[in-house]
Amino acid sequence: MAEPIEDHHGMQLAEVRNYHLRSKHHLQRYAEGPGQLDWDAQPAPFRHFAGAPQLALPLCGPAQDRPFAELSQPHPAPLPVTLANLAALLQLALGLSAWKTWGPSRWALRCNPSSGNLHPVEAYLLSQGVAGLADGVHHYDPLNHVLESRALCPPSAGGEAWLAIGLSSVMWREAWKYGERAFRYCQLDIGHAMAALGYAAATLGWQLEVWPVGSRRLAHALGLDREADYPTGRYAFTEDEEPEVLLAVRASGLGLPPAPDALAERSGLSQWHGQPSCIDPSPGYRWPVVSRVAVASRVADGVSAWQPDAPLPAAPAPHPASLSAHTLIQQRRSGQRYQPRHTLAAPAFYRVLQALLPHAGAPWLLAVNAPHVHLLLCVLRVEGLEPGLYLLPRQRGVVTRWPELALQFPERAPVSTLDPACPSGLGLLRLNTLSLQDAQRFSRTLCCHQDIASTGAFSLAMLGEFDQALSQGAQGYRHLLREAGQIGQALYLEAEAIGLRGTGIGCFFDNTLHATLGLNDTRLQSLYHFTVGLPVLDARIDTEPPYPDFSERPS
Repeated sequence: MAEPIEDHHGMQLAEVRNYHLRSKHHLQRYAEGPGQLDWDAQPAPFRHFAGAPQLALPLCGPAQDRPFAELSQPHPAPLPVTLANLAALLQLALGLSAWKTWGPSRWALRCNPSSGNLHPVEAYLLSQGVAGLADGVHHYDPLNHVLESRALCPPSAGGEAWLAIGLSSVMWREAWKYGERAFRYCQLDIGHAMAALGYAAATLGWQLEVWPVGSRRLAHALGLDREADYPTGRYAFTEDEEPEVLLAVRASGLGLPPAPDALAERSGLSQWHGQPSCIDPSPGYRWPVVSRVAVASRVADGVSAWQPDAPLPAAPAPHPASLSAHTLIQQRRSGQRYQPRHTLAAPAFYRVLQALLPHAGAPWLLAVNAPHVHLLLCVLRVEGLEPGLYLLPRQRGVVTRWPELALQFPERAPVSTLDPACPSGLGLLRLNTLSLQDAQRFSRTLCCHQDIASTGAFSLAMLGEFDQALSQGAQGYRHLLREAGQIGQALYLEAEAIGLRGTGIGCFFDNTLHATLGLNDTRLQSLYHFTVGLPVLDARIDTEPPYPDFSERPS
C-alpha cells in the first residue's frame, strides 16, 4: 500500500533535519569527513561530453561591458539576444577568470566562487529559435568556453524563441574533500552561481527568473536521468549530477520556456549526443547521507512560482566604484590572508550592507521566497564603530521572532542612533561591544580557529530561519542555503568594488554561535560565514589569463 502523502512529507522533513544536525561541526568534534586527501586523486573539475557537436563561443568584449556601479540600475539600452551576448553571459558567470601557477602546480579560477575551488556546478543551456544556436540542450564547458550539443530538437515551427539555463551539481566533487557537509556546500555553490548569472545578465540589460519545474522533470529535460549515459553500478554516486534549478532568460525578443511537462516531453523527442566524461573512477569513501538528503529535498512536480507580497524596494544609489563590471567580476578572488591593521571607512561599510538587502536589482530578482537569511556581524576594524556583535535583519519586523536576543543583549541599540553616518533605513542593530582582542578571538574560534576570520575589517555569520523555511517543505532547505550563497557572491563583488576582498568560510561551530545568541532550538541556524578585509597578496603565485590560446576568437 502506498504511504500517505503526509507521512512521506514528514519523512522528507525528518531526513533534512537529521542531516543538518549530524553535519554540524562542534568544538569537541568535526562532522564526518575523509581522514586525509590525495590531491593527485581529486575528482575531475571539468566535465566533457565526448562525441557531442561543439560550438566555440566568442570572448566577451567592451561592447558588452558597463560600470559595475550601474548593475543595480536599469540598463539604458538592453543588448539583443545574439550568440556573442549569450557567450558573454556564460563567460562572466561561469567561465574561467584566471590560471594560477606556483612551481609545478597550475590551477584554474572561475568567475563563480566555489567551496574549496572544487566547483560541483554544471550548466546547460536550453534553447529554441535563437539565431546561431540550434534548438536543444547544450552543456557549457568553461574550460574551453564552448557549448556541447547534448540534445538536438527538430527545428521549431513557429512559436516564440526562448532560452533557459539549467544548473546541476556533481556532489561527489565536494564530498571527496568535505564528507557529510558536501550537500550544504553544493547548495551554497548553486546560490553563488545563480547570483553570478544574475550579475552577468545585468551587464547585458537582461534578467533571469527562476522557472518553476520539479526536480524529476528538470533531470529529464537536461538528460541527467539517461541510464545509457550515466552508470547505475557501484560507483554511480561519483558520476551523478543532481538536478538543481532552471532559470528563464528574460530579454527583448524572448518568450518564456514551455510548461514543465512540455519541457520533459521535448527531451523525449530530441536526438541525444555525447558521453559524459568520468568524474572519479575509484573513490575511496562514500557518504550515503549526502545522497539521502538530496533525494529528500528535491522539488516536487507541480511547484508554483513565488510571488512577493509587494514589489521589491528600489536599489540603493550607485556607489562611486569606477571599475567596469567585466574587470571587477573577473578579478574576484577569495582572499587568503588579510592585513590585520587595516580599518574600513564607515561609508564603504554601510554601502556594502545596503547592497545585501533585497532590492529590485541584481542578484535579488532571483529570489524564490521572502528573505529568510539574516546577518550577524562581528565588527573588528570599522571607522566609527566599536568592535562587537551587530545584527542586520534582511526583512523588517523579524527581530520580534527571537525574544531571546532581547534577554541576551539588553543594551542593543539601532546603529543609526549611535553613528550619524549610518543610513536610517538600514536597520542595523548593535548587540554588544567587545574589545578588539575579544572580538578577534570570538571570530577566530567560531570559524574553526582560522586566523583569516579575525584579521579582516569584519566577519559575519548568515543565520537562516530554518523552521520557517522547512514549513514550505523539505525543498526549503535548498532554498535557504542558496539564499546564503547569493549573499556570498554579492559580498564577494561588493568587497572588490571598495578595494577589498572577501572569503567565504564553510567551517564553523554551528551550536557555539547559537549559544552565544541564547538560542536553543532550530528557529535560527548558522549556514555560511564570511570575512572581508584588505588582502595580503602572495608574490610567489603567478597569474595567467583565463583563455590565453583563444586570441583568434572574435570578441
